[in-house]
Amino acid sequence: MFSRSATALAALFLLSAATLAQASDKPSDPQIAHIAYTAGVLDVEAAMQALKKSKNKEILDFAKDMVRDHEAVNKQAVDLVKKLNVTPEDNATSKALTKAAAEERATLAKLDGAAFDKAYVDNEVAYHKQVNGALETLLIPSAENAELKSLLETGLKLFQGHEQHAEHVAGMLK
Repeated sequence: MFSRSATALAALFLLSAATLAQASDKPSDPQIAHIAYTAGVLDVEAAMQALKKSKNKEILDFAKDMVRDHEAVNKQAVDLVKKLNVTPEDNATSKALTKAAAEERATLAKLDGAAFDKAYVDNEVAYHKQVNGALETLLIPSAENAELKSLLETGLKLFQGHEQHAEHVAGMLK
């Protein structure tokens, strides 16, 4: 069963990204930095929730990987914006991601055991699919700074691996 809130999150992210792209033709580097950083923080928060609620070894291992990898990429992002003296700019996409993630965490908080595990990993599949799609089609092509673009491309490769890992874990739970 595909989580309704995961579907809503994915749709909201795409709608927000499309709206942002239409509003300003393409997001600026400070907006891209904020979107990418926010997406990473939100996945760490989701993983922390899984680490507190799940007892399933596969889910716990996956969540630990999400915390490690997203925190590492976000540290690189923070270091880069400091180096470039850029202030990340909050925007409609970042706000929509944050709101949808809070709603998803509230939904997941009501679940336990196998129901939580399945909903969490289904959301992770949907989330990574949508963030990876946004990286490929909007954020990377819109990035003007070569170092930012390179960091986003590196993140995309890593997050594509996350998507595959999440799909594998989801398959194990069926």
